[in-house]
Amino acid sequence: MEANAGMVAGSHKRNEFVMIRREGETGPKPLKNQNGQGCQICGDTVGVTATGEVFVACNECAFPVCRPCYEYERKDGNQSCPQCKTRYKRQKGSPRVEGDDEEDGVDDLDNEFSYSQGNGKTVRSWQQGQEDDVELSLSSRHESQHRIPRLTSGQQVSGEIPDASPDRQSIRSSGPLGYGEKRTHSLSSVDPSLPVPVRIVDPSKDLNSYGLGSVDWKERVEGWKLKQEKNIVQMTNKYPDGKGDIEGTGSNGDDLQMADDARLPLSRTVSIPSNQLNLYRVVIILRLIILCFFFQYRVTHPVPDAYPLWLTSVICEVWFALSWLLDQFPKWCPVNRETYLDRLALRYDREGEPSQLAPIDIFVSTVDPLKEPPLITANTVLSILAVDYPVDKVSCYVSDDGSAMLTFEALSETSEFARKWVPFCKKHNIEPRAPEFYFAQKIDYLKDKIQPSFVKERRAMKREYEEFKVRINALVAKAQKTPEEGWTMQDGTPWPGNNPRDHPGMIQVFLGHSGGLDTDGNELPRLVYVSREKRPGFQHHKKAGAMNALIRVSAVLTNGAYLLNVDCDHYFNNSKALREAMCFMMDPAYGKKTCYVQFPQRFDGIDLHDRYANRNIVFFDINLKGLDGIQGPVYVGTGCCFNRQALYGYDPVLTEADLEPNIVVKSCCGSRKKGKNKNKDYIDKKRAVKRTESTIPIFNMEDMEEGVDGYEDERSLLMSQKRLEKRFGQSPIFIAATFMEQGGIPPSTNPASLLKEAIHVISCGYEDKSEWGKEIGWIYGSVTEDILTGFKMHARGWISIYCMPPRPAFKGSAPINLSDRLNQVLRWALGSIEILLSRHCPIWYGYSGRLRLLERLAYINTIVYPLTSIPLIAYCVLPAICLLTGKFIIPEISNYAGLWFIMLFISIFATGILELRWSGVGIEDWWRNEQFWVIGGTSAHLFAVFQGLLKVLAGIDTNFTVTSKASDEDGDFAELYVFKWTTLLIPPTTVLVVNMVGIVAGVSYAINSGYQSWGPLFGKLFFSIWVIVHLYPFLKGLLGRQNRTPTIVIVWSILLASIFSLLWVRIDPFTSPSQKAAAAGQCGINC
Repeated sequence: MEANAGMVAGSHKRNEFVMIRREGETGPKPLKNQNGQGCQICGDTVGVTATGEVFVACNECAFPVCRPCYEYERKDGNQSCPQCKTRYKRQKGSPRVEGDDEEDGVDDLDNEFSYSQGNGKTVRSWQQGQEDDVELSLSSRHESQHRIPRLTSGQQVSGEIPDASPDRQSIRSSGPLGYGEKRTHSLSSVDPSLPVPVRIVDPSKDLNSYGLGSVDWKERVEGWKLKQEKNIVQMTNKYPDGKGDIEGTGSNGDDLQMADDARLPLSRTVSIPSNQLNLYRVVIILRLIILCFFFQYRVTHPVPDAYPLWLTSVICEVWFALSWLLDQFPKWCPVNRETYLDRLALRYDREGEPSQLAPIDIFVSTVDPLKEPPLITANTVLSILAVDYPVDKVSCYVSDDGSAMLTFEALSETSEFARKWVPFCKKHNIEPRAPEFYFAQKIDYLKDKIQPSFVKERRAMKREYEEFKVRINALVAKAQKTPEEGWTMQDGTPWPGNNPRDHPGMIQVFLGHSGGLDTDGNELPRLVYVSREKRPGFQHHKKAGAMNALIRVSAVLTNGAYLLNVDCDHYFNNSKALREAMCFMMDPAYGKKTCYVQFPQRFDGIDLHDRYANRNIVFFDINLKGLDGIQGPVYVGTGCCFNRQALYGYDPVLTEADLEPNIVVKSCCGSRKKGKNKNKDYIDKKRAVKRTESTIPIFNMEDMEEGVDGYEDERSLLMSQKRLEKRFGQSPIFIAATFMEQGGIPPSTNPASLLKEAIHVISCGYEDKSEWGKEIGWIYGSVTEDILTGFKMHARGWISIYCMPPRPAFKGSAPINLSDRLNQVLRWALGSIEILLSRHCPIWYGYSGRLRLLERLAYINTIVYPLTSIPLIAYCVLPAICLLTGKFIIPEISNYAGLWFIMLFISIFATGILELRWSGVGIEDWWRNEQFWVIGGTSAHLFAVFQGLLKVLAGIDTNFTVTSKASDEDGDFAELYVFKWTTLLIPPTTVLVVNMVGIVAGVSYAINSGYQSWGPLFGKLFFSIWVIVHLYPFLKGLLGRQNRTPTIVIVWSILLASIFSLLWVRIDPFTSPSQKAAAAGQCGINC
């Protein structure tokens, strides 16, 4: 598939498929012919037989092996096929070896006893014993009763869309589709409408004979080659006389050191120093004990004359304690991690050799270019294209869920500018590689730049970027007014996405290996524009649906083994971010069980003091570090690298240590050391439970290793073709891609068929009657699809990794004004409420899986925290009520009781200080987080609770719209002072006004009552001032730069405060009827 060949648009259900070519193109471009098939052992051409047919060594699986390797394998090797382990039969022209007498050989007396040398070629030895130390990457998805035939014609190239001639495509199946037929078939294309051929498995035969694990054969071959290159025997052959540097100071010692380094782990876990962590844990336990004594006192000492206030305060305090437990104990085992990029390069990306790094597909999502500026999206795309990673291993997919022609044209301009920007970045190794943010840096850009041409080239590139910005801004200005007849393309064709709610699917490849060259003549990463089909009457599931469409279209076109998704405003701040992720994903110890690597979010353009806690430092640097020591951080929606197989709903490859029962099971059933048989029975029982769930597609890896003994029991669990289609949808090409764990697409696939199939998988009805959004991909059912998606993966037993490189991997933008920040928090809290009221609630979902106890507590905390808003707002109003009525929630306390109060406050501060110590978070960031917890709890979280209840229980979808008020302020952080009216501002403003009125009333009462009333007043004033101090950033946001507050806010707040005060005076709940009668009797009628 060529870049810039034109847009492809169509609809599968309507049987529409149109290619819109660029101006000046008249017909289809010729495709390159496919070269001969390559030997998977030595890399040479397989060759042909004397009759002109392609040489086929193995009649069972047709594994590509050349004649010399075949002859060597029969003479000095295992005499069997490296893939399916079937014994090689003697071919015509081959000498007889031991064991051939028992077979039906061919009539070839001339060559039967004369062993030729294979045309004089040097043949590599292949010694593959039963104790091979190359890790076998078999997984539960490689074996099924109806296997999808593997396409093994030619060498598999990961992450590339090949060019092939339609009339010269040979597709060789991994098993016999029909005996007696030739194994090479000429196909013009792969018809997606045809069913995938079904292969019958004989249970009496060894499963290895059917090519079990052949998907992983590429990895095994590459691992074997790498091992042979670093073999000490080869090093000693380099110095036959033993004159190498034995002490390791010469070249031989360097080679030995390099070989040792390549075997070292790619990352390591750095534990928190024990003197910090142990003290932190001790303080947590002490705080828990103090809480118990505190509640014992509070419950046993009610306040008779203010019983409603006392009861309300106790209920609120109990909820706060439960929330603290859910938040605190998941931080019990915090860890740090370090990566070794040099070891990754030594193992998988050695200089002068083809890179063995895994292919990665990167997703960028955008909807409305008028709200998400195209220039910001363009900078994100440019930073991806310039990333420090092999260009043939990177593909960037931009999802335009608004089908805006502005996004399409901006991406076209971006692809042209990338031809100049990418070579400049790689030549001078600049950071960051987003031009807007690189040129905006206020640093000495000449530092560490020794090339004399750098200054001149930087100035020229800055001029080029300014011209690029002018073109993008012109497109934005043009898009402000839509023509009545709709948008048209350059060739006069109407834009297919003129109606954003009713349009066909659209795909455009801007850059790629066949047409994406930079100014230096080097290849560029692939850049693909995707807009999924939308029709009325279909549920499209917003961002989650767009991400699932990108999973499918990327699997059809490039099928990278790993996925990375970023928001359109999150650019690559570290060009080595992909390598950082691969240090975990490709690590033998972590890769097979890691579902994703999460990077922390960092932001640009936030005010110095971070008034509204936009950076979320406490969450990213404390909470997620704590989860990393358990089962991994939660998925936060962006800056995350996924294992594609985890998104497909497959189970991880777990070790015996991973299958250890969790703390609850262990406490009930005992330890694993009591006996192997008991432990095995437990594991088998757990597997039996998991296999009954629809979420488990195929059995686990351990079942394969047990061989054919339990095959009769497993046969009923193998997927049929219909079950595959029910799970993944009606696309044979996509289903075949799901079985390729290492990524890549078949090299003989027709590009035209790929484009047609890509349109098919992004059609609006593709997910109907499938498990997309339920068990596969991004999970539907909440506006915060990120939490739900990560939770489902962790429930299956996957782990996640938290990667914090010294240079932040990604940076984005965040809303810095008060109203936008509150609406952002409202959306997050609403998603948590939706999960709380769904079947995927962590309180009751997934107990049959491998979710660890502390990880479950963390997920419970992420969905119940909005409920804290109800007791929080009640607790914030209590001080004002106490000041207005003269009552208090605590009776007069003794010195003993006062000691527990003091110890509780000390333990709270000690816990916070120790958290700051081991995490490195500053006290100002911690305090801003505490303030915004109160601000969000009294506003956005409260609205989210009621809005979620209305949406889930009553089906009423309530939206809070934000209207902007024009601001004539310029300069840095001008957006911070922009005020936008929203109903979210009313509750915290009311709390502020009530507490201020209470303070005035309380002080006035104390002045009139004498000095004896000042003592009880201080306790009430302390709580009221505590509320006002926490809401101080909110108050500053209301006043703005000119200290002016909109009249509507003042009116609403004073009105509500007055109503509550008048009601309180009228009800007077703390005066009994008898007291009122006594007071009236004392005064009399004539008083």
